[in-house]
Amino acid sequence: MNENSRTMTTVSIGQRTIMMSDQGPLNPLPMLGAPPESPYKITGELPREILEGSAYGYPRNLYPYQLQDGYGRTRSARSLQTVVLENGRLRAVFLPGLGGRLWELTDKGTGKNLLYTPTSIQFANLALRNAWFAGGIEWNIGTRGHSPTTCSPLHASILTNAQGQDVLRMWEFERLREVVFQIDAWLPPDSPVLYVAIRVRNPNDTEVPMYWWTNAAVPENPASRVIAPAGSAFATSYTGDVSRVDPTNDGGADCTWPVNNARARDFFFDISTEKQPWILQADGDGDGLAMLSSQALRGRKLFVWGQGRGGRRWQEWLSPEGGAYAEIQAGLAQTQFQHLVMPGGAEWTWVEAYGNARVDPRIAHAADWSAAVDHCGRRVQALQDGGSVEAAHQAASGWADHEPQRRVGTGSGWGAVESIRRRRGRIPWPEQSGTPFETETISEDERPWLDLLEGKGFGGADTFVNGTDWEVLLEQCPHDAPALLHRAFIKHARGELDDARVLYLASLELAETAQAHRGVALADLSQGRTGEGLAQYATACSLEPESSALLAEGLTAFLGADDAQGALGLLRQTGHPATRQGRIGFLEAAALAGVGKTEEAAALLKAGLEVADLREGENPILDLWQQVCPNEEVPARYQFSMA
Repeated sequence: MNENSRTMTTVSIGQRTIMMSDQGPLNPLPMLGAPPESPYKITGELPREILEGSAYGYPRNLYPYQLQDGYGRTRSARSLQTVVLENGRLRAVFLPGLGGRLWELTDKGTGKNLLYTPTSIQFANLALRNAWFAGGIEWNIGTRGHSPTTCSPLHASILTNAQGQDVLRMWEFERLREVVFQIDAWLPPDSPVLYVAIRVRNPNDTEVPMYWWTNAAVPENPASRVIAPAGSAFATSYTGDVSRVDPTNDGGADCTWPVNNARARDFFFDISTEKQPWILQADGDGDGLAMLSSQALRGRKLFVWGQGRGGRRWQEWLSPEGGAYAEIQAGLAQTQFQHLVMPGGAEWTWVEAYGNARVDPRIAHAADWSAAVDHCGRRVQALQDGGSVEAAHQAASGWADHEPQRRVGTGSGWGAVESIRRRRGRIPWPEQSGTPFETETISEDERPWLDLLEGKGFGGADTFVNGTDWEVLLEQCPHDAPALLHRAFIKHARGELDDARVLYLASLELAETAQAHRGVALADLSQGRTGEGLAQYATACSLEPESSALLAEGLTAFLGADDAQGALGLLRQTGHPATRQGRIGFLEAAALAGVGKTEEAAALLKAGLEVADLREGENPILDLWQQVCPNEEVPARYQFSMA
C-alpha cells in the first residue's frame, strides 16, 4: 500500500446481492394494544436512577406505527443499496434501506470484519414493530426494544464537511416520540476509527421520554471475551429480576466469555461516570470491535443468547446458514429499562467511535480481571482518547446543520407531512437545513393526510396519525365514515375508550367496516365485555375473511377468553384455507387442544408448524406440545426458551 492510498478516504454508492426474506406488506391494523416490551418490574437494592427511570416513559401503545409482520421464512436473492466509507485502515459498509444498519466494519490490517455479518437476512419477531434481523450495528430510538425504524429506509445523503471530508448523513422523523434524529458517519484519512455523530432533537414544547441504544453484533466463539471498565454489572436472565453481579463470577462462571453463559443474559456494566465509557470484544488474536464514545452515551451492555437449546435455536432461526453472535451495546441510560427526560426544545448530541483496539490476548484473556481492564483501557486510549473523541464531537456539531449535497436514499414522507402540519399550525419544528424533509418524499401512504391538511377533504387512509390538530381537521368531516373511524383510532390510542367506542359505532352507522368492528372489539374486551367483544371480532372477520392479520388477532382473543370452541367456529366461518402452517395453524392446534381434540392438535404439531413471527421470549409451541404430547420429547425445532 503506497502512502497516498493509505491517507485517502473514499465514499462509494453501490449494490450488494444478498439472500433475504421478503418483508411483505404492512399489517393494516393500527397498533392499539400494549407494546411488546412492557415495563420491567424492578425491585431490590438498585440505584435510585434505575428504579425511577424504569417506572417512567413507557408508551401505552406504538400507534401510529403499523406492524411489519408480512415476512416469511423463504429467502431469495435481492439487491440492497450500500454506502461504503473506506480509508487505508477501515472499510465500513452501510445499508441505508434497512434502518441505516452498519453491516460490516473491516480492519484492513488484519482482514477481519469486526462485526458479525450473516450471509443472509432473515426477519424475525424481535422488534417493536415485529420485523428485525441479526448482524451489524443498529440504532435504536424511542422506547425499550429494537427501534420502529430498524427495518425501514432512512433518508440518506452525502455532504462534504469543512475539512473536505465526505460524511454519510442518515435521518428520519421518529413518530412515537415525535423527534428528529440524524446519524453522521465519517472516516478521516488514516483514522483507525469510524466516527458516528448522533443528534436527537425534540421540537415539542413538552418533555418526551427518550431512549437510545446502539447495538453491535460481534462473533461469538470460545476464543472471544467481552471487557468493559467495571467490576460489577446489573444482570437479567428473562425471569423478571435484575440483580447486581460480578460478571466474572456469576454462579461460578466467568460470563465475560459469552460461551460460558448457559442461558440468555443481559449484563449492564456499572461504569463510573468519571471514566470514558467503552466496551470491546477480543478474540484469540486480541482483535475485535471496540465501542467508545463521548460521555453522554453512558451505558454499556453485553447480551448473550446462551448455550442452552433455546439460545442455540434462536441463533439458527436468525442465521439459518449458521453462525453465532453476542451483542455489545451502548446507551444513554445505565440500563435498557430506563427512559430519560428530554425537555421540550432540547437537542442531544454525542459521538461514537468504532475500531480494533488490538489488545494483547494474554492479558485481556487472563483470569485477573483488573489487569485485563487496565490493559484494554490503555489500548482504547491509544486507539482514541477522550480528548480526540470530544474533538470529533465538536467538529460534528459544527456541520450538523449543513445541507446534504447528494441524496442517496429516501426514508418515509412522514417528516415532510409533519413539517407542513407544524408550519401551518405554527407549532415548533427544528431547522431543516441539515435534515430536509422534502415534499417529494411524500408517498401514497402519506398523501391522504397531506390532502386533509390542504383542505381537499378526506376519503380515508390505510395509515394512521396522532394529535389533537388532526382531530380538529377530521372533525370538519362530521358525516364521513373514514373520518369518524380515524378519530376513533386517535381516541383509542390515548386510552379514551368510551369516546372511541362512540366514534366507532357512529362510523358503522354510515359504513360497515372490519376496522370499526375490530376497534369496538378491542374496547369491549378491555372494559370486560368479553361476549360483546368476541362477537365484534367475529363480525370483523366475516367482513374481511381473507385477512390473516385480523383472523390471527380474533383467534387469539377467543383463546384468551378460554373460548376454544368459538375459535374453531371463527375458523369455519372465515373459510380460511387449511394450510395448517404459520400462526393460523398454531392457533388452530391450540383451539383443537382446548376442546379436547388432543390427537388432532398433536398431528398438526408433528407435521411441523413454522410460525415465522414467533416472538422473542415466547415459546407457545413448546407449551402446547407438552400439553398434547406429554410423554414425548419436545423436538429441537420447538425449543425457543430464553430462560
